[in-house]
Amino acid sequence: MKTAVLIDGGHLRACALDARKTYDNALIDSFARSCFAGDEYLFRIFYYDAPPFRGKRTLPVSGEEKPFTGSDKWLRDLEKLERFAVRRGTLGFRGWKPRKIPIAGSELKDSDFKPVFEQKGVDMRIGLDIATFAKNRSVERILLVSGDQDMIPAIKEARKAGLEVGVIQLEPPAAPLHDQIASHADFVRVIAWPEARTDPVEVDQVK
Repeated sequence: MKTAVLIDGGHLRACALDARKTYDNALIDSFARSCFAGDEYLFRIFYYDAPPFRGKRTLPVSGEEKPFTGSDKWLRDLEKLERFAVRRGTLGFRGWKPRKIPIAGSELKDSDFKPVFEQKGVDMRIGLDIATFAKNRSVERILLVSGDQDMIPAIKEARKAGLEVGVIQLEPPAAPLHDQIASHADFVRVIAWPEARTDPVEVDQVK
């Protein structure tokens, strides 16, 4: 059965953080390939994420400028892997957030705050690819790695078009999938974290 796996990088990264895994291209590759079962032919692995934020922003206490210089080399390396396709969203700066609450106002330092970023465009790109699969019937089955309920309309359209849609649930400590996502999929496949297969290239989302 011709099968594509679609990975929301933000979701997978959060699960890796909870499991205390080093999030790198080796882990992404190994995880993606472990999603497939014996009767499935790997059509392609689609990975959706945002390049690191670049630019300068004013620090909240000192007023000095802080440069953000993260590299997207890991994404460029990832898309070179066999049967990988990378779809890029954007990462927007949304301000500063206290690292701990409450904090002492008279002793505040820039280090008491962390930057807040918001990922944009990833859900839309996942939905567009699912809609394309449903229209062109280029695959028979989709394996979706996402915990976002915004994916439900796309899942429903794919199933109406005759595609099978499975959602991937990582073993604990990953949080269970929302009931709405599970109920609109054809099946839920539970996957354990695999061992990395190659030399790791760490993903540095923000610097």
